[in-house]
Amino acid sequence: MSSKSTTNRTNCSKNSSARSKQGAHIVAQTPIDAKLHVDYELSEQQFDYSTSVNVSNAVSDIPSSTVSTYLQKMQRGSLIQPFGCLIAIDVHNFCVLAHSENAPEMLDLAPHAVPSIEQQDVLTFGTDVRTLFRPSGSAALQKAANAGEVNMLNPILVHSKNSGKPFYAILHHVDVGIVIDFEPMNPADLPVTAAGALKSYKLAAKAISRLQSLSSGSISVLCDILVREVMDLTGYDRVMVYKFHDDAHGEVVAECCSRPGLEPYLGLHYPATDIPQASRFLFMKNKVRMICDCLARPVKVIQDTALAQPLSLAGSTLRSPHGCHAHYMANMGSIASLAMSVMINEDDGDDDDATDSSQQKRRKLWGLVVCHHTEPRFIPFPLRYACEFLVQVFSGQMNKEVELAAQLKEKHILQTQTVLCDMLLRDAPTGIMTQSPNVMDLVKCDGAALYYRKKCSLLGVTPTEAQIEDIAKWLVECHGGSTGLSTDSLMEAGYTEASTLGDAVCGMAAVKITCGGFLFWFRSNTAKEIKWGGAKHDPADKDDSRKMHPRSSFKAFLEVVKRRSLPWEDVEMDAIHSLQLILRGSLKDEIAEEDSKMILRVETRVDELRVVTNEMVRLIETASIPILAVDSSGYVNGWNTKVAELTGLDLQKALGTPFVDLVVDDAAPRMNDILSLALQGKEEKNVEIRLKTFGGQENSGPIILVANACCSRDVNENIVGVCFVGQDVTAQTMVLDKYNRLQGDYVGIMWNPSPLIPPIFMMDEFGKCIEWNDAMQKLSGLKREQAVQQMLLGEVFTVHSNGCRVKDQDTLTKLRILLNNVISGQDSDKLVFGFFDRQQKYVQALISANKRTDSEGKITGVLCFLHVASPELQHAMKVQKITERAAANTQTKLAYIRSELRNPLSGINCVQKMMKSSNLSNEQKQLLKTSELCRNQLAKIVGDTDIEAIEESYVEMSSEEFSVGEALQVVMNQVTILSRERDVKIIYDIPDEVSCMRLYGDMLRLQQLLSDFLATALMFTPPFQESSIYLCIIPRKESIGTQMHVVHFEFRISHPAPGVPEELIQEMFCYNNNVSREGLGLYMSQKLVKTMNGTVQYLRESERASFVILLQFPFANNIVGS
Repeated sequence: MSSKSTTNRTNCSKNSSARSKQGAHIVAQTPIDAKLHVDYELSEQQFDYSTSVNVSNAVSDIPSSTVSTYLQKMQRGSLIQPFGCLIAIDVHNFCVLAHSENAPEMLDLAPHAVPSIEQQDVLTFGTDVRTLFRPSGSAALQKAANAGEVNMLNPILVHSKNSGKPFYAILHHVDVGIVIDFEPMNPADLPVTAAGALKSYKLAAKAISRLQSLSSGSISVLCDILVREVMDLTGYDRVMVYKFHDDAHGEVVAECCSRPGLEPYLGLHYPATDIPQASRFLFMKNKVRMICDCLARPVKVIQDTALAQPLSLAGSTLRSPHGCHAHYMANMGSIASLAMSVMINEDDGDDDDATDSSQQKRRKLWGLVVCHHTEPRFIPFPLRYACEFLVQVFSGQMNKEVELAAQLKEKHILQTQTVLCDMLLRDAPTGIMTQSPNVMDLVKCDGAALYYRKKCSLLGVTPTEAQIEDIAKWLVECHGGSTGLSTDSLMEAGYTEASTLGDAVCGMAAVKITCGGFLFWFRSNTAKEIKWGGAKHDPADKDDSRKMHPRSSFKAFLEVVKRRSLPWEDVEMDAIHSLQLILRGSLKDEIAEEDSKMILRVETRVDELRVVTNEMVRLIETASIPILAVDSSGYVNGWNTKVAELTGLDLQKALGTPFVDLVVDDAAPRMNDILSLALQGKEEKNVEIRLKTFGGQENSGPIILVANACCSRDVNENIVGVCFVGQDVTAQTMVLDKYNRLQGDYVGIMWNPSPLIPPIFMMDEFGKCIEWNDAMQKLSGLKREQAVQQMLLGEVFTVHSNGCRVKDQDTLTKLRILLNNVISGQDSDKLVFGFFDRQQKYVQALISANKRTDSEGKITGVLCFLHVASPELQHAMKVQKITERAAANTQTKLAYIRSELRNPLSGINCVQKMMKSSNLSNEQKQLLKTSELCRNQLAKIVGDTDIEAIEESYVEMSSEEFSVGEALQVVMNQVTILSRERDVKIIYDIPDEVSCMRLYGDMLRLQQLLSDFLATALMFTPPFQESSIYLCIIPRKESIGTQMHVVHFEFRISHPAPGVPEELIQEMFCYNNNVSREGLGLYMSQKLVKTMNGTVQYLRESERASFVILLQFPFANNIVGS
């Protein structure tokens, strides 16, 4: 806790808003953060951490200009980390507004092949960012920039226009446009884009399944599992979970270390200033924050002078760490870090201004998942994406745990309040101090005191009676206009004698119950509850607190909280306030007249009963559970809102109605018996009541309640009626009835000895085997009692010999993946699975896994059927194996052919080089050049081992200067012999200017696809007199800016109808396993055209049919006006 503000509540209202407190704390804390930051920058080398923290906490008059400058620097520091580069663009025209100094070098924008273009002209303010990347990447950037939610499309894969180097582009909106972070991608990694985000999810699927399989009720277990999973996923030396407390100080609640010798931080508390409010705001905007090397020199961001202020880097993944944080990391021995935000729903309470339920709930920062590494470390985007998804799942689980803890606490308080109210009826007010439970059980405290009629009753750790009396006088004098006071520091609240109380009494909640009477709760200082194994207590360690380090943070935190207790939570103050109302109504000021004491007791008793009755009536009427009452004659005299809502019968119609008339007919005798027993004082529990429905709900069937019967008594303890407090279980009962019917069918099927019932086994959500049917016993030789309640993976199915042994660990892993997918709610395919039975005979089967759910739809396990191989299945599996072997043999033979082709290609290459050195005519040189291009094309095709890269359109394309005329000459030579064999003439319509053009691109791929389409047209052109094919080329030039020029080509290959069969054209665009050789060739050519950012189509006309290929290439020289 780093703020000196003390929570002084003059009115403990139930509508107190945690959000308002949080906002006030941020306002108070931010100037303190700013002061500490200024202290560090002014005296970085001699910076005394502990002194600055304590002084900053005591300073209140920090200029607003200092705070503004600090916030500006946090979000607009103009520095990024060097592992990537940054470009900011105008969202309307894509012009560059700002860029990091390393962008030209990292994006390979320096001109190598075009020396006429100056380097400074490549990336300047005003440059269209789309011109820096290859067409597919530029188109993706434009699509993302025009999208409403740009974050949903991250990351975008782009390639440098000059070198083809791949980058992940991560976009986000800022006030002036869009900021794009570019992170280099390892070419060996498969690209992950928004459309392929599932690949990243798969990285974390196992960890997610483990988190989701945990039972609720333990935040610490949830955090411990998370840190281990994140460590396995990322490989950092240390992974921690930070929790931010209500007073903004932090605590390490979970930790996992993989490197020996690291100092433990589990249990560490640190002041709020260690993670400033401005940084927490940034964590809410950017959920994952990676620092690769805190010692690396940051890169400056330069921007257009037209921008009014520095560029906002709040959402940038590259934002550089501030000097203070980098210094802290270095002192810890942590060079790299990864921090991920844990966001939960904000508790809005019962605010009157709350919007409708359809509005998305506000979120708040619960804490962080933080990874540290002692060496520089870079985590690629797909893995960060997986971590972010994992922490999102963790946040959802944490949100449930926090809500559950709050509900349990509120339930405990309500139960305690009910008991205390009962005590007040019998022994007011001392009963709440002398009996059990007492006021100390209402809220967490170290002591409590009742000051009433000048007398003290003390419980636990409290001030002395004289000090209690002095505190009561101080409250009357200084806070007489309020009904009470709560504070976590009596000293800061202004109580002058607070120092005499010592550390045992720091915080206090006090409520006024009479003019001079008070009820007190006390808390000791926070430090007594803090335990951290890393804290040192060596007196010789004098300089440890001067530098920024977790140990000095811990000391600073203890210094701040040594006179402060844990803060009083809103739910605790609501409970105290509710008890105060009852006490104030039941206790009246003493009346001086002695002769009216008896009357006073009666009046007090009546008022007490009135207050308690009113409170109880209000609670009953507004209760979220059904409550009804029946008098001694069997007539309804109580019917709360919930019962009326469930049955459709309002209060006025229900009152005075015989109770048995409101229950279903077959339940009436049972209800008469229950009423009769209750009127005799025998209260039954868990009674099932089936109520009729009325009005619009009449046809929906009976309402089923499970209730406890409680006797109602008068002042003479005579039973005057029965009250039923129940729970609506209509839906659960209907589902349970259906479930029981199915359960009976299921048991019958499971243990039916019929050979038609397949082997079945089941696993619960914790991985234990819970069923192993008769057929499974016979198949495996493993008895049911040997399998049930054992871990399915590792004990039942195992690589050892004590269960059903599988061949290897890989088989076990495949089964684990199948079961995890089903547990996480995914549909799964059947798995070919084998194991050795107890006689060591190998059993092979197909496993079909299905999720098991309870009556509420929650997944509780997995049901597995084994499809043992029938003769037909065995034959199919044999055929599958033969097919796989044949495919493997084909791959081997193909690899052999490729290997054998390389030797002749090397020989051709050698001969061509020898011919170059001889005296050749110009015509011979041209023929040799054509021959070389054909050989290069053949070598490229032979080297195409990654066919999938061509199919997925991410095969690397070269970008070299080439002559269009030479490429077309090669294409002509490749189809000449086939043309003569088919007796089909090829007519070329190529403008002279095209033959002279020199362009940039992949010449060999252009040769390959044009020759393939020409050869296909030749194959399907009938050989008749004057049969011919036309190759027509239509160029169109375009200028981009003043320095860049591209030419758009239309290659049209037309031949006589009917042309290529329709099934082959379908194969060109849609691949299938039975594709023909010609169809596969067309399919690959179509994919190459798409990779070159072009299109191909096949048009049929009455007389002719045509391939139309559209491609574009940049000019290799400046030919303005050509």
